[in-house]
Amino acid sequence: MTDMVIKQNLFKKALGQNKTLFGLWQGIPDTIVAEISAGAGFDWLLIDGEHGPFDLRSIMAHLQAIEPYPVSALVRPVEGSTALIKQLLDIGAQTLLIPMVDTVEQAEEIVKAAKYPPGGSRGLGTSMARAANWNRTPNYLADANEQICIIVQIETLLGLKNIEAIANVNGVDGVFIGPSDLSASMGKVGDPGNPDVIAAIKLGFKAIQSAGKSAGVLAVSEDLVKIYQEAGAKFIGVGVDAALLANATKKLASLYILDASDDISEGY
Repeated sequence: MTDMVIKQNLFKKALGQNKTLFGLWQGIPDTIVAEISAGAGFDWLLIDGEHGPFDLRSIMAHLQAIEPYPVSALVRPVEGSTALIKQLLDIGAQTLLIPMVDTVEQAEEIVKAAKYPPGGSRGLGTSMARAANWNRTPNYLADANEQICIIVQIETLLGLKNIEAIANVNGVDGVFIGPSDLSASMGKVGDPGNPDVIAAIKLGFKAIQSAGKSAGVLAVSEDLVKIYQEAGAKFIGVGVDAALLANATKKLASLYILDASDDISEGY
């Protein structure tokens, strides 16, 4: 019997290449939707445990559904607590996008929670961990840290103020800027495409790039995707499964129902 080897984090590896990675948000907690999305051709899918109605088991089911396909799975938990990070890594998540990070201290604690000693404080429970194939992956404890990818999400003016220092935290692999919450923090609620918000995001990209890290963003229009790609974004979310379904069904209904409303906005 051949020994299992640790799963390589292809998303983390691809961040170091000279290309933009395009992804889709997964907010519908149904594995059939995940499989449909996984076979569509995206570089990555993000399982959104912050705003989507996911729990630990449904996140694991999504990871299992996506795994056979040539697409990377990212997980955004509801928040970045040490206990939750440990559980997500144990069920097989390798790339985490942690929301609402405002300070260097938060970023340092997140990295610490995701790494085994001596680089961090992640608890050892590999006999119960899907990530370690239940202790059947040789050298998992020695190799796991290298495969973990930590992305922190900046969503407020405070986070934007601290963005370069946050990006420089050792163990932070990327910084994702959330346009919707940032627009709210800037007094422009519901207007993530506002020129002032776009300018702030582009400045944030420069700070991330100066730290040698990868910048990411959600952009749900082709114009914004082009703007952020030209500004150096390495990974861009270009849609949300629930919004795609809502808009497609509304568009179909509008062919037959005169009072069908406009497109549903996507706020992240």
